[in-house]
Amino acid sequence: MVEPRPTVRRRRLAATLVKLREEAGKSPEEAAERIGCHRSKISRIENARLGISLGELRDLLTFYEVDDSAFVEDLVNLARRGGERGWTRHLGATLPSYADHIDYEQTADYIRSFQPLLIAGLFQTPDYARELYRANPEMLSSKRVDDLVDMRMQRQQVLEQDNAPRICVIEGEAALRSQVGGSTVMGPQLDNLLKIAGRPNVEIQVLPLGAGAHVGLVGAFVLFGFPTPAFSDVVCVEHVTGTLHMETPEETGRYTLAFDSLRSAALSPVDSLDLIQRVRREL
Repeated sequence: MVEPRPTVRRRRLAATLVKLREEAGKSPEEAAERIGCHRSKISRIENARLGISLGELRDLLTFYEVDDSAFVEDLVNLARRGGERGWTRHLGATLPSYADHIDYEQTADYIRSFQPLLIAGLFQTPDYARELYRANPEMLSSKRVDDLVDMRMQRQQVLEQDNAPRICVIEGEAALRSQVGGSTVMGPQLDNLLKIAGRPNVEIQVLPLGAGAHVGLVGAFVLFGFPTPAFSDVVCVEHVTGTLHMETPEETGRYTLAFDSLRSAALSPVDSLDLIQRVRREL
């Protein structure tokens, strides 16, 4: 039987525990002795193959001289929810990178997205999403398309949360003008974009076709920021077979600079809404 892939939370907790142990100058053997277990258990915990009890976690954090109480509670919450797979399991999101992407959406407090050709997933209408999935060359069944559309709509519940994340999206003008499903689909989609733009936590900018050369010509990406130091920023770049996740400070820093550059090149939020309304009238 194939061992299931560890969840994002468990992998992040494991990486943090390795970092804390090494910073404290402790060996895996010393950590094992501290909580009264075999060294192999520490290895499995640090490789995200095994969960850790809350008592063992607190004991190790004390041993590693972690005295920031807020940080400790962040890690305890990670451990408490470490095995959760969430609702994606029920909808058949078996591609690990896609499930991870959804997990990032649900836990981030700041989402920055550049989408030069498509409407951002969190802003898509069911009909728009359905047209995209139907265009898949794998010839997905009607049921599979319906499941994927349901999943996308469920992802959008993050917009309704009391603690909804701050969301900044830069849409390419091409995404507004692309005739996905024709005017009967694009009209309501642009109306939805205008409606969402009225949310206090959402900012939408449009990068016009006349912007010339810019860093975004390399493609779309999403930057996730999190409210806890236990989670570093994450960059997600989608491709045909999945999603590439990058977490090093060097990688996320370069994408942060790229996003800031695109924001400077894009229209202001007010001018962007004017352009969306103009494209809507032209349909």
